[in-house]
Amino acid sequence: MSTIARRAADHDGHRVTVSADDGVPISVRTFGADDAPLTVVFVHGHCLRTESWTFLREELTREWGDSVRMVFYDHRGHGESGVADPSTYTIDQLGHDLDAVLRTIAATGPVVLVGHSMGAMVVLAYARLFPEAIGTKVLGVGLIAGIANGLNEVGIGRLLHRYAVTSLQAAVVRAPRVMQASKQFSRRIFEPIMREASFGTRKINPRMIAVATAMLNETPLLTMSSFLGSLITFDETASLHRLGGIPALVLAGSADIVVPFAHSVLLASQLTNSELVRIEGAGHSVILERAEEVALSIVALVNRASGTMTTPGPEYAAAS
Repeated sequence: MSTIARRAADHDGHRVTVSADDGVPISVRTFGADDAPLTVVFVHGHCLRTESWTFLREELTREWGDSVRMVFYDHRGHGESGVADPSTYTIDQLGHDLDAVLRTIAATGPVVLVGHSMGAMVVLAYARLFPEAIGTKVLGVGLIAGIANGLNEVGIGRLLHRYAVTSLQAAVVRAPRVMQASKQFSRRIFEPIMREASFGTRKINPRMIAVATAMLNETPLLTMSSFLGSLITFDETASLHRLGGIPALVLAGSADIVVPFAHSVLLASQLTNSELVRIEGAGHSVILERAEEVALSIVALVNRASGTMTTPGPEYAAAS
């Protein structure tokens, strides 16, 4: 590879397209050496994309260099991945898409999964759908601003009751142009509210706000609305035991009004080998606003998971 090409790859990653089981193209970027002893796969949140991890990736690159391979991808209907039938816009389908990414990009070698918000839900669903991978292929999980159930019972998620979601989905299908115009108008009105929901109590760099706002605004309305039904019915409490005793990081901001920190406390209490990290003053977009602190916790998680690579035992196997 030429020096120019190598620098471009370092900045933007090696781009790969993975075909989901139903043929939907999934856009993937990889960073680090292909033969690194461990791969960390990052799973982004609702209405976000690969770029939501940019600041965190920069911090981790400074720490790891090429010694750990990092994989980022866009969910179906998000970013540069393909659109699909709205009936496939579910957390379970995203769990199957994650499996397709792992089979294609990380077919050999151990993996740590890190999910943010809806991405954390996808990681939990993956553990239920593919329990044989937990403790064998997947040696650790990071659940950032995540929740196991009850999204519509807390914070601003209480606005997401079934009738409101169904009505929005119907409106998007019937009058997409009107709804898009409404979205643009609402953006101007509700941007301060969205900023408060995404970020915490500290003054935030305008660049971070611009990145988050752009990702949210560029997500198609059909994608945004179609996933809501799966989000409000999401419940993995009965399957948390499938994570067995593998190292887990549960991290969230104290000022998160989308998923209040109490849910992270509850989630961590149900995982037998978890570390709970509270980032004071951070909001739901903790991976953007406090990337350095989040990176330190992910490095610690990977170190814990790496320790199991040399001394694997039954304590890290998934529960049946």
